[in-house]
Amino acid sequence: MCIGFPGKIISIDQDNYAIIDISGTRREVCLDIIDEEASIGDYVITHAGYAIHKIDPTTAQDKLKCLQEIIDNEIY
Repeated sequence: MCIGFPGKIISIDQDNYAIIDISGTRREVCLDIIDEEASIGDYVITHAGYAIHKIDPTTAQDKLKCLQEIIDNEIY
């Protein structure tokens, strides 16, 4: 089972790769298969190194808050 967390796009290079930030952790993801065009500042859900879905900022913040609660309470 995979769980996708929203990451905020902080840069996009000319080869269609983005650096995303997930609560301070940065990852490189490919934007080739995302369901709609993404820009710097957008939030995306990723899987296996690919951005697969754009998510609105309010929902993204709710999901990130949930992730932080899990970490803070060691619920895993």
